Amino acid sequence: TSFYQLAISDNRTGQISPGSHQLNLKISAKQALEQLLDPKRNSGLISVIEGSWRSEIATKLKAAGFTDVDGAFPKIKVPKGFSASEGIYFPAQYSFAKGTSSLQALQAMVDRFKAEADRVGLLKSAKPSEALTIASLVQAEGDPSDYSKISRVIYNRLKIGMPLQLDTTVQYVLKKRGSVFLSTKSTLINSPYNTYKRYGLPVGPIGSPGSAAMQAALNPSAGDWLYFITVKPGDTRFTKSHDQFLNWKNEYEKNLKAGLFK
Repeated sequence: TSFYQLAISDNRTGQISPGSHQLNLKISAKQALEQLLDPKRNSGLISVIEGSWRSEIATKLKAAGFTDVDGAFPKIKVPKGFSASEGIYFPAQYSFAKGTSSLQALQAMVDRFKAEADRVGLLKSAKPSEALTIASLVQAEGDPSDYSKISRVIYNRLKIGMPLQLDTTVQYVLKKRGSVFLSTKSTLINSPYNTYKRYGLPVGPIGSPGSAAMQAALNPSAGDWLYFITVKPGDTRFTKSHDQFLNWKNEYEKNLKAGLFK
């Protein structure tokens, strides 16, 4: 009764994740709520963030105590036209009951992807696998407010045969996150994912995109942009002019040296 009275007066109760929670005995209603909101006490909680790599998801499952994770991937039932290698493990908060196998956990993520991809129309698009790859690029390259513009830049470059030259595709090859700067040497890596050396899209997704990125891949903004650059955090600019892009790049490099990207 005490907890119920607290729950109906505190809107944080809507944030309690499903699943098994580890609570202390003989605690107050307020303490119970705090413990229920603590993800560390939700023993079966797996958080897959937008843009996660398959390898990162596997690491999380192993850390949570799942066994034979690597052996489960080949057994997944993959939606027609897609590959189990990357992109189909939908980002969300998952809560798995004790005894859930690695295959069951991964299949739940794939089934969630299928449902979301169907909901936004990706499964019915002309080239679903390519749309998913574009969505993964959009997810990796910017903030949600810029997704549809980034999508347009990708389509515009593909249309005129211009290389995409996206840093995130090289970072995917290097399995390197958190670094804004990409060396010239890195752009020369021989990989089917390297959009500096390879024309067109990479051979597949570079992560698992969320619904917003998938929608942007299917519905790019109208525009003639060919370039975009994040000059400083929260300030991403788009242009058709290479000269304008170079001017903004100089501004970005100054901000990088000034430590604005830390």
